[in-house]
Amino acid sequence: MKSMKKNSQWMVQVSLMAAVVVVLANTPLGMIQLPVIKATTVHIPVILGALLLGPAAGAILGGTFGLCSVISNTLTPTLLSFAFSPFLSSTPIGSLKALWISVGCRVLMGAAAGWLWMLLQKCRFNPWIALPITGFISSMANTFLVMGSIYFLLAPEYAQAKNVALSAVKGLVMGTIAASGIPEAIAATVLVTGLGKALLAALHRNRV
Repeated sequence: MKSMKKNSQWMVQVSLMAAVVVVLANTPLGMIQLPVIKATTVHIPVILGALLLGPAAGAILGGTFGLCSVISNTLTPTLLSFAFSPFLSSTPIGSLKALWISVGCRVLMGAAAGWLWMLLQKCRFNPWIALPITGFISSMANTFLVMGSIYFLLAPEYAQAKNVALSAVKGLVMGTIAASGIPEAIAATVLVTGLGKALLAALHRNRV
């Protein structure tokens, strides 16, 4: 009985975090305007959910993030939406690649964030150190997984969409990682540290 109650509470908490992911993914709140580019914040509740509720929750929330990405890129496609929507591909293998990039990478990122937090906890890192480490590495993992997958799986299509030579794709991908991934990771470091400390304290009080 106690186990069922605990499982129900976990499901409710995951559902609430998933709702935050959906809200951020579908409103301007999911983007931070920087001088040159916009940095996404949608992965931040995924990371927070993973460290609060475990790797399984992180995977579910990452999947929610990915599905929101599929829907957004399908309904309002942009130049590179073919990499994130299986419905915009003309081949089955292309659809599978897009599904991996949009959903699979985010599921893996969410689970990895939970595993990283568990490792840091096992190593007895202070939360003020573990939280920024988890935020930064998890955010960079999201960028590297997505952009790395685009490079290895869709380099010719990426080159065609950007109207550049195939040899230029690596430089474009690395440029995106530097211009977008690093600012996103810094934002995640700050927000995961601040919000994570408050949420961990609240979770601890509820368990007492």
